[in-house]
Parts: sequence; structure tokens; C-alpha cells
Amino acid sequence: MAEETEDLWLFGYGQDHRGTPEAPGRVVTLIDRQLWETLTDQHASAPPRVWGAAYRIPAPHVAEVKTYLDIREMNGYSIQYTPFQTPTPEQDMSATYQTVHPAPETQSQHNTANPIPAEIPRCLVYIGLPSNPQFLGPQDPQKLAEHIMRSRGPSGENRDYLFQLEEALDGLSKESGDEHVTDLARRCRVIEDGGPRHQ
Repeated sequence: MAEETEDLWLFGYGQDHRGTPEAPGRVVTLIDRQLWETLTDQHASAPPRVWGAAYRIPAPHVAEVKTYLDIREMNGYSIQYTPFQTPTPEQDMSATYQTVHPAPETQSQHNTANPIPAEIPRCLVYIGLPSNPQFLGPQDPQKLAEHIMRSRGPSGENRDYLFQLEEALDGLSKESGDEHVTDLARRCRVIEDGGPRHQ
């Protein structure tokens, strides 16, 4: 395994999959705005930006991490690259990044929040493209919520993936909440509390 000479920046916007091959759960992906505008969706508008976290992989660990991620993410996701923009002070967010696999001399700083660089021009991101069989497109939100409530796998409950995603998005900034994720989480909590389902 060849050692990379530059650090890798990885953009994270979701969490682990929750399901099995026989009964897959549901996870998020990003789509191009032009594609989004062609889809029939329950929500009238898409946010102007995608919120997430940037993870810095030091050069000595890039090959190892990319190999692991390619195995984990390639069943449904394709490698893309995108710039990462630092939030402005007006967005009321203290942007941080996490160093993954820190060098020994930085180990003591591993859990310390660091100011994000002014610019990350190239950030790796895994995206589920419509050409992939795993891509489902828009679904009825109530039926989707019911599917999420039924799904679980070795990583845990699909509902926990959704609830943790909602919490993470809401915690980034006052602007970072996602209408679709929040609506799904609300529907799942209603079902969890014994609320109505599709018959």
C-alpha cells in the first residue's frame, strides 16, 4: 500500500448504515440541484448549502483510510470531490475539524477543536448517484418513516441513524437543519409513540 504525500480531507454528512442486505435501511445522500429540480418531492425547496464536518486524514494514513472507506461506501456511493467552505461569523457557528489518525506528536491534541483552515479546495465526499441501483429517489414520507422504523442491522436501529442525523444537523448552526430529515424524524417519533400507520 503506497503512502500518500498529502493529507486527505473528507466531507461527512451522515453516519453508519442501519440495515441488512435482505432488508436494507435508508440513509441519506447528496444530489445535484439540477437533478433535484426534476424530482417530485414533498418539500417545496432545497437548502442553498449542505452542512457537514470536514475530517483531516494525515498523509501517512490516507491509503489505509481510503481503502476502508471504499469498501464501506462503494455499495451505493461514488467518489466525488467538492470544495469545503468555512461558515461566516454571521452564521453563528464555531467551525471545527477533527484529525483522524493523528501523528504521535499531535496525539494530545486529538480531542481538541481546531479552527478550520480558511479554504479546503478539494474535499472527498461519497455520493449515491441516480445511476446506482441503491438510489431510490423520492418516496412517500409516511411509508418511508414506517420502513425506517422496521429496519435494523449489525450497526443498530435505522431510526437511531435518523435521530442522530437530525441532532447533528441541528447542532451545526441555526441554519443547518434539514426540513426533510426533521419531517421524517417527527413521523418516526409519532409511530414510536403508537401513532397512526398506513393500512
